[in-house]
Amino acid sequence: MGTTQLETVPEPKYWHLKTVLSEALDQDFAVGEVLPNERELAARFGVARATLRQALEQLELEGRLQRRRGVGTTVAPPRVGVAVGTPRHSWPGEAADGWEVVDAVDAPVPAAALKLLGGSADQPVHTVRRTRVTQGQAVAAELLYVPAASVPGLSAIDAPAGAARARAVLRELQRLALDGQDRSVELGSARADDAKELDRLPGAPVLVVTTRYFTAAGTAAVSVATYRADTCRLTFGDSGDVEIAHEARAAS
Repeated sequence: MGTTQLETVPEPKYWHLKTVLSEALDQDFAVGEVLPNERELAARFGVARATLRQALEQLELEGRLQRRRGVGTTVAPPRVGVAVGTPRHSWPGEAADGWEVVDAVDAPVPAAALKLLGGSADQPVHTVRRTRVTQGQAVAAELLYVPAASVPGLSAIDAPAGAARARAVLRELQRLALDGQDRSVELGSARADDAKELDRLPGAPVLVVTTRYFTAAGTAAVSVATYRADTCRLTFGDSGDVEIAHEARAAS
């Protein structure tokens, strides 16, 4: 079999630099230590700053580095394991699900979430905000979209806005008979709100876990949870059915 065109492509400079930097992180830097600025690093390794940035971005994606507001680029600690899988018949907010309620708002629902809910743009939807903290660090932010039709008893609950309303929405949701759930995971970039919640920079790599919760009547709620890709290693139990999607691309 002949040599393919891909096999003849030389290794990019930034990829080689990434390997060199990774070895330097192991030998010369401690966890939490701030790296020298880009100018110093580029001079130290004899590369252009554009090449250096590509290598640093790759190391951040792999969880070796963290960019922190007002601090700079630091050596990241080992990733922490975060269990994502939940029992097939467990609603959000049930005991020991690991999430902390922030608040609930009535705001426009993104088109992607609305499509998963299968409703119209004018249907009222409660948006519950929650965070997940591991070892004292916020590792994930969640937006849980619950159509008002899924929690009809909520109107009878005298709950003010904010965290009390969020807990009321979750309580009413748990009154329903849950038929099951499905889940997908994809790599994404932190939106401004998520970045602030997770102490990251906008555009930082994140893992987005989308979960749909079903009853006999259809989709009752949709969760969009954003996990820090630099510090999290997601683990799934027996019930954590993860969808592996392949997007076919037209040949150029």
